[in-house]
Amino acid sequence: MKIFFVSLGCDKNLVDSEKMLGILSGKGYEFTDDEADADIIIINTCCFIGDAKEESISEIIRLGELKKSGNLKVLIAGGCLAQRYADEIFGDLPELDAVIGTMSIGKIAEVLDEVLANKSSGKENEKVKELTPLDAVPFSDPHRSLTTGGHYAYLKIAEGCNKRCTYCIIPYVRGSYRSIPMEDLVKEAQSLAEGGVKELILVAQETTLYGTDIYGHKALPELLRKLCAIDGLKWIRVLYAYPEEITDEIIDVMAKEPKICKYLDLPIQHCSDDVLRRMGRRTSKKSIEELVEKLRTRIPGMCLRTSLISGFPGETQEEFEELYRFVNDTEFDRLGVFTYSREEGTPAAEMPDQIDEEIAASRRDEIMELQQAVSFDLNESHVGEELEVLIEGYLPDEHVYVGRTYRDAPGVDGLFFVNFEGELMTGDIVRAKVTEALGYDLSGVMINE
Repeated sequence: MKIFFVSLGCDKNLVDSEKMLGILSGKGYEFTDDEADADIIIINTCCFIGDAKEESISEIIRLGELKKSGNLKVLIAGGCLAQRYADEIFGDLPELDAVIGTMSIGKIAEVLDEVLANKSSGKENEKVKELTPLDAVPFSDPHRSLTTGGHYAYLKIAEGCNKRCTYCIIPYVRGSYRSIPMEDLVKEAQSLAEGGVKELILVAQETTLYGTDIYGHKALPELLRKLCAIDGLKWIRVLYAYPEEITDEIIDVMAKEPKICKYLDLPIQHCSDDVLRRMGRRTSKKSIEELVEKLRTRIPGMCLRTSLISGFPGETQEEFEELYRFVNDTEFDRLGVFTYSREEGTPAAEMPDQIDEEIAASRRDEIMELQQAVSFDLNESHVGEELEVLIEGYLPDEHVYVGRTYRDAPGVDGLFFVNFEGELMTGDIVRAKVTEALGYDLSGVMINE
């Protein structure tokens, strides 16, 4: 029987998908890229914001139609939507045969076996629900089926979150913060490196708190040093570092270890102290400004990415204008803006002064228009520099190779177009000189060495 797999949402969800793929591959299942050819479809869903929830539901409904017109016999939903709405999902989405919660990914083969057994014994309408308690030890297994092309991979170092920001549902679908033991992570990273991975990207809901629950202290620097010692890995990138938890030790290891990309994702969400307080964030405008200055001073060439929320309940025009000025003055290298999503069950959903969606979208667009100008100016400043580029493909129509620099995380940042007449392979790391700024992207020529 052939399986078609869909992974929606964040890169942390993608790691779960790859681990489920690894389990099913080990059980002898075949996979297909053609949904119409699939006997089994598994959708790893997301529900972080309203748009993600709608996408997950729409995908379930769309693919469920293949039970009428294609080979499809089994439809399973996993991930955050399945976890959050496990009690009512079968009533609303009867095309589903099973749901598997966020902490149950290690049981995907057993769930599939149970569904198939039900169908073979005439119990077509019997549903399967597999939910492991949210305080369970995170599933850890070094065997994965990578979907990223093999030259880079995400390493999820922890599950859940303790921060409980007032707008966020993550603790309700992923549980409290639980670190994955360091020895398991090193073993998984070694396996990835042996399989050809050059860039390892550390992810968690919050990477900076790694180890506090099992070691009693922030152990991210120690983990980074161990990962840097693994042969084969060339780049190590850190995402989702909450600004209030970044220590001098973390900064020191990033500055000293050549394998660690001088790149950091700081999800600050806003700069107004009043908005940050209503969000339940544990930082302030002043502390963010001081951290940004420290990072740029201590780590030359540091690339900073952040994410913001526009239209949070009670956000006044004055608070928005404060954020606008902050973005203009700080000049983040990379920046994204989400409009506030009113998620049921969160404290922010019950707050007064909910902002009209059109106003939130307008504010988002204003910030992004400003950031576009900031990014273009910053890119212009790199013309003439020499940068390492991780090659990810070739564009035959343009006769150029395409890749990323240390300044670019996959899927969210820019690209680097390399002009070179010779032959390069995906995963090669070459040195190139920047000759032109192309909006969010750069172009250059390879330097023969």
